Amino acid sequence: MITSKQRASLKALANGLDPIVFIGKEGLTENIVVQIDSALENRELIKISILQNSPSNGKVLVNELAQILHAEPVGCIGRKMILYRKSKKQGVKHIEF
Repeated sequence: MITSKQRASLKALANGLDPIVFIGKEGLTENIVVQIDSALENRELIKISILQNSPSNGKVLVNELAQILHAEPVGCIGRKMILYRKSKKQGVKHIEF
């Protein structure tokens, strides 16, 4: 569990990030979950975008993804979501609070 100060710090770091995963009209699929899991392991902090033709709701989806992937939901504004999970992989530059 991250604190509110850590969450604010992560939001500030994510401000300059571009979304790397896009959720489309099929919603949350197994392939997307695998892609997000891999991205979290390599980057720790990622931004996800929900496309206009997607039936998914951002606030529900960010919490669902966080639960599935054992990650922390940093924030969700409109159709953009931010997730954080500390990487267990060696060689990844870890985010320090």
